[in-house]
Amino acid sequence: MTYPSLSIVEMLRRIYPVSRETIDRLVQYEKLLRHWQSKTNLVAPSTLDQFWTRHVADSLQVLAISPEARHWTDIGSGGGFPGIVIAIVMKQIGDQEDTKTSVHLVESIQKKCSFLRRAAYETGVEAEIHAERIESATKQLEACEVISARALAALPKLLELTFPHITGDRRALFHKGRDYLREIEDCDSQWKFDLVVHNSKVDDTSVILEISNVQAHRQNID
Repeated sequence: MTYPSLSIVEMLRRIYPVSRETIDRLVQYEKLLRHWQSKTNLVAPSTLDQFWTRHVADSLQVLAISPEARHWTDIGSGGGFPGIVIAIVMKQIGDQEDTKTSVHLVESIQKKCSFLRRAAYETGVEAEIHAERIESATKQLEACEVISARALAALPKLLELTFPHITGDRRALFHKGRDYLREIEDCDSQWKFDLVVHNSKVDDTSVILEISNVQAHRQNID
């Protein structure tokens, strides 16, 4: 278990003000991820050595975009990005503000759910892990302020999975790669929504799409 360099810590704190305790929990998370990766494919093997930049820093961006949110639901959580990172930071916020926070992680693959439960336990954070399909996670999607997803599906599919929960004050933050403009165009015939595109602070080819007020075109409902 190796503590990140000072330059890495400074880079993380430029994105979001993580505490020393949060870094310690993330170090524990990396140790566990590396152990489980040898038997369960949680992240692309080629990215494992980029834990702090490719995964943690990328995950922290959604917290920087929505710093006021205290209740999150992460869908298709996989290896825990951004869901476990969010839960670790929510622990920091809850301790600092003495306030109630909640993080729900929805993942349909049992082996990954086992890892997520272990990661929450080992890092000492509260995260509810739901071993179910996203289509069945109505309560979890209605219990949050922000819905997040990273490397899960194309935007039309994500909207299909989360509609009609992205309404009112509830928003979605979806990590997207270089083809995000095409994915947005692919939604034109099915969906309309408010959109803010946030350029990634980690990868020049990536963005985070902030989506709200999603409505389905009538033919998409019928």
